[in-house]
Amino acid sequence: MLVARTELPTVPIGTTQPAPTDQLTPGRPDPIGAHWDGAGTNFSVFSRVATRVDLCLFDEHGLEWRVQLPERTGGYWHGHLAGIGPGQRYGFRVHGPWNPELGQRCNPTKLLLDPYARAIEGTYQNVPAVLPYSAGGEHEGDLINADDNS
Repeated sequence: MLVARTELPTVPIGTTQPAPTDQLTPGRPDPIGAHWDGAGTNFSVFSRVATRVDLCLFDEHGLEWRVQLPERTGGYWHGHLAGIGPGQRYGFRVHGPWNPELGQRCNPTKLLLDPYARAIEGTYQNVPAVLPYSAGGEHEGDLINADDNS
């Protein structure tokens, strides 16, 4: 599994606690990516067609917590999560339309890397689950692949 990392060493969020949504505020749309301000991290990612974007946080054991980014400014989805600092492993899941003819392939079963990440951890595995669509057959590319890739 490939995940983005904020900078420097990992700051685990715990193995039994849900993501600290009570520490989640709207944050800012810029700068894009994950930026630590000393008290927490602002996350911002662009999607013109998304109807929802989940921020996925991972602890040192690979356990995943999801929080919905609370704000959208233009096409930028963003939120600030207090207590999350440098080294936190994270990714995004994007909800929205599945309309391949229009180039819209939102698929929340796919963990996406932050295109503005400053560090990436893990290894890529070339398996069918990484594709957003079902491979093979007459309708290849048209049917959504519901297999989780994380």
